[in-house]
Amino acid sequence: MTSGSIPRHLIAFSLPMLAGNVVQSLYMFVNRIWVGKFLGKEQLAATTDAMPVMFLLVAVAIGLTMGTSILVAQFAGAKEWDRLKRVVQTSTTLVIGVSVVSLIIGEVYAGAGLRAMNTPHNVYPLALSYMRIVFWTIPLNFGIFLAASMMRGIGDSKTPLFFQVAGLVGTAILDPLLMFGWLGLPRMGLNGTAVATVVMQGLGVLAIFIYLDRKDHLIAPDWRRLGVHWATLWQLLVVALPSAVQQSLVSLGMVFVVGIINKFGDTAVAGFGAGGTVDAIAFLPALTFGMAVSTVVGQNIGAGKIHRVNEIFRWGTTVCAGVAAVIALCAAAFPQVLLALFVNDAAEMVVGMHYLRIIAASYVFFSVLFVANGVLNGAGYTFVTTIITLVSLWAGRVPLAIYLSHRMHRVEGVFYAMTISNAIAMSISLICYFSGFWKKPIIRRAPVVPPDAEPLPTAE
Repeated sequence: MTSGSIPRHLIAFSLPMLAGNVVQSLYMFVNRIWVGKFLGKEQLAATTDAMPVMFLLVAVAIGLTMGTSILVAQFAGAKEWDRLKRVVQTSTTLVIGVSVVSLIIGEVYAGAGLRAMNTPHNVYPLALSYMRIVFWTIPLNFGIFLAASMMRGIGDSKTPLFFQVAGLVGTAILDPLLMFGWLGLPRMGLNGTAVATVVMQGLGVLAIFIYLDRKDHLIAPDWRRLGVHWATLWQLLVVALPSAVQQSLVSLGMVFVVGIINKFGDTAVAGFGAGGTVDAIAFLPALTFGMAVSTVVGQNIGAGKIHRVNEIFRWGTTVCAGVAAVIALCAAAFPQVLLALFVNDAAEMVVGMHYLRIIAASYVFFSVLFVANGVLNGAGYTFVTTIITLVSLWAGRVPLAIYLSHRMHRVEGVFYAMTISNAIAMSISLICYFSGFWKKPIIRRAPVVPPDAEPLPTAE
């Protein structure tokens, strides 16, 4: 990735990740069809209310693994294998501890989270029961995120795809069996989707780490020697903590937004959830290229080839924004066709159509934002993207959602607030990119350690 054609590297690295994300989104698409078409509006609203709380609890894991990927990419680019191995051991230990804490918090405060979101009374018991089960995927998600991020850091985006496809196909098959009690299995309704997810993710995380061990992979954790290397932990936190805070802010912002939408009733929540299912696919190019740019930038900076970064940005924005524009036109022109796959209720359909037509412009905003943020993250300036998120969410989206929803007396006010805040975030990120401050190295060849820590030995 540090030599040769930049667009070829970006596209070749992105395609397996994009395929994996598409598979995951298609699973969610199929899941929403089962829930929305065959279980009902209240069940669809329950999953919509549960997801922001779930994402809030796994946000720390996403941030930590993003930080891990950045360090792995830079150390791989610099060929500092000893330091890379310390990152693997320290990150694995940290992720195990944080995942257990997150699971406990989720189980204890699930009800409080739903009440804080103004969850409708008829939806609350369904959402709570669903969440109590699906929270057990938290430590499993942490493990999968960690393994996939480390593989991406060394430039391998194909292996995670294989495990994603296998796990998600298995979940898609098991879902209806448990929901409807087919083949002699218990009929569990909405909870069946949660149980299926727990079972298949458990098998998936077990399989992926067995694979790494059997291959004696560079990023395979040494389970007998797990522990924290304090200097490495300090360096990891410098990069990962801002990412963790950023992901938490995004998730917390969604909790507030869904809380506002809940005030308009279960139809509004279900319609928003249906539109969000389309979003999950529409945002894939931005999410995928953002991760790809971060890794490619990280490896080039680690190899001392910062002059290639501007070309990485140009190609990333050109390809990503072009794809996003096509998707935006389709979503705005044919929302009813997309929503009809998993919506029966006419009022729910109207909400979903309004959502897609308003939010469609955000697909382009997000594509540019994620590529620019990918450069900043790959350079190690994760705290800057955290500040961008903080400003766009808490000075933009949340207050605008409150104001516009009250001003318009309609849920569409929230949708306009989301689009405006995405434009704000894109603008700030572009200003940061073109300022060029990120060219100053923040992750140095000599380790960043606290004043009282012992320096790391030099890798041979």
